[in-house]
Amino acid sequence: MKLSIITAVYNRESTVAQAIASVATQGHGKVEHLIVDGASTDATLSEVRRLDHSGMRVISEPDRGIYDALNKGIRAATGEVVGLMHSDDFFANDRVLEKVAQAFSATGADAVYGDLDYVSAEDTSKVIRQWRSGEFAPQRLARGWMPPHPTLFVRREAMLRLGLYNIDYRIAADYEAILRWFGKGGLSLTYIPEVLVKMRVGGESNRSLGRIILKSREDYRALRSTGVGGVRALAWKNLSKLPQFLTK
Repeated sequence: MKLSIITAVYNRESTVAQAIASVATQGHGKVEHLIVDGASTDATLSEVRRLDHSGMRVISEPDRGIYDALNKGIRAATGEVVGLMHSDDFFANDRVLEKVAQAFSATGADAVYGDLDYVSAEDTSKVIRQWRSGEFAPQRLARGWMPPHPTLFVRREAMLRLGLYNIDYRIAADYEAILRWFGKGGLSLTYIPEVLVKMRVGGESNRSLGRIILKSREDYRALRSTGVGGVRALAWKNLSKLPQFLTK
């Protein structure tokens, strides 16, 4: 099974090398890595070019934000399954993609996901929050459940058939897509109960009060537009994050 990993990046010269190395060291043999750079103005592209290898393709041009960049990568991908590697993230170990491919082959699922650790931006060995997803059930969507987006791998055919990320959303297009794919779309999910990805804290959706408010508004819009729920589901979604701070 060929996997396509997409990294959307803009001005991340300090972290993109680790993201690229994280993909390059995976044990699974059939992997292509698409780097979609939004015409960075720092040394990001130089770092990408420095680490160029035969399994990597680079697109560098202005875009309309991260979701537009991800859509470009999905359309350009040639793998059966698409996964993400954000420019601030890295895989938990070098067997993640091997386990993902095995899960797809064993279950025939439309998508595979796992758990995620939020780590300190200054010290990535320090875990700040733990996102333990649990098994998927369709009714959980109405209680605010979603898998950690960076750990989600989806069959490319299903993404193209059901529609890619809606770039009218500035922050919550991933949530809207998840509700659409696994709610209305009825895609099947398989859970790998272990940490697949490490994410640095300080992401786009929670870096300021204004972004938090915008995220909540867009989450509510996604819930309503997909027919999954409303205010109650949004409240459950926010409350469900509290256990993530109870790290071991």
